[in-house]
Amino acid sequence: MRYLTIALTKGRLAGQTMALLEEIGVFCEEMKDPSSRKLIFTNEELKLKFFLAKGPDVPTYVEYGAADIGIVGKDILMEEERKVYEVLDLGFGKCRMCVCGREESREKLLHQEQIRVATKYPNIAKDYFYNEKNQTVELIKLNGSIELAPIVGLAEVIVDIVETGSTLRDNGLVVLEEICPLSARVAVNPVSMRMENDRIMWLLEQIGSRLQKENA
Repeated sequence: MRYLTIALTKGRLAGQTMALLEEIGVFCEEMKDPSSRKLIFTNEELKLKFFLAKGPDVPTYVEYGAADIGIVGKDILMEEERKVYEVLDLGFGKCRMCVCGREESREKLLHQEQIRVATKYPNIAKDYFYNEKNQTVELIKLNGSIELAPIVGLAEVIVDIVETGSTLRDNGLVVLEEICPLSARVAVNPVSMRMENDRIMWLLEQIGSRLQKENA
């Protein structure tokens, strides 16, 4: 039997995913060793392999079949637009994708003025402004602290993830429009779904029933 390979998003999502998997009896003790320099971790009993990757890379590994399954935020799936099946909402890692800025920028959004938008998510921003709002904007791709853009006058608004909103408040910014809710999702390679359907569906059903119990 071949290994099923699962790509996990580094950081909090990986920890939450492994905690959920342990609840359904899927363990990987190797991953708990903080001194380990290994890149691939295995569960020999269930023939599973795990590896950690940066969020934006997870859908790429899944699309190209280097991973059968990926656990990643909905924001990354939307932004990367990879050819993968999004099959399950895990319900954790909840946040929102929003348009944020100073309160005075609200009028510019309402009147669909041409504005500059700074974001780490140009594809999501472009789809929202061009396709949903029919508003022409100039997109500026940034990688660092997006909140800085409206403060220093680089852009009128930003498109970014909002969890608690405290960073916005601390910098005199507010949520002006909500684009969509976000959470952790399970993505599956289409070929793997065909070839390993029984094993993947077993795993998804176990996770799904566990989530239903927790939400009951």
